[in-house]
Amino acid sequence: MTEHPSELRYTIEHEWVRVEGDGNATIGVTFFAQDQLGDVVYIVLPAVGSTLQAGARMGEIESVKSVSDLFVPVSGEVLETNQDVLDHPERVNEDPHGAGWMLRVRMSDPSEVDRLLTNEQYDSAIAS
Repeated sequence: MTEHPSELRYTIEHEWVRVEGDGNATIGVTFFAQDQLGDVVYIVLPAVGSTLQAGARMGEIESVKSVSDLFVPVSGEVLETNQDVLDHPERVNEDPHGAGWMLRVRMSDPSEVDRLLTNEQYDSAIAS
């Protein structure tokens, strides 16, 4: 059984995307990423209204082990940041694919999702 839900799409940089019913995307980091980072203590995210390009840096995540850049998997406008995760970064460790989400984005090119990895492809990539 995978730790990475099949309804999500993934980047090789360890971010995930969930396309919501309204066509917007929710973005976070994977179980694998939070496991490798260790205890997350601080997160920096872009401001609501920011326009992001797929593959660009969207912020950073700091753990007791290191500071890592976060990359946006799909282009679009930031509709919402998860204030709970900014106030309580440990949510990323507790529930990376649920309550630990980071951004909601209005995608400018929904076809970008098709270029992301499936959970099987992602699991295979991190296993090698």
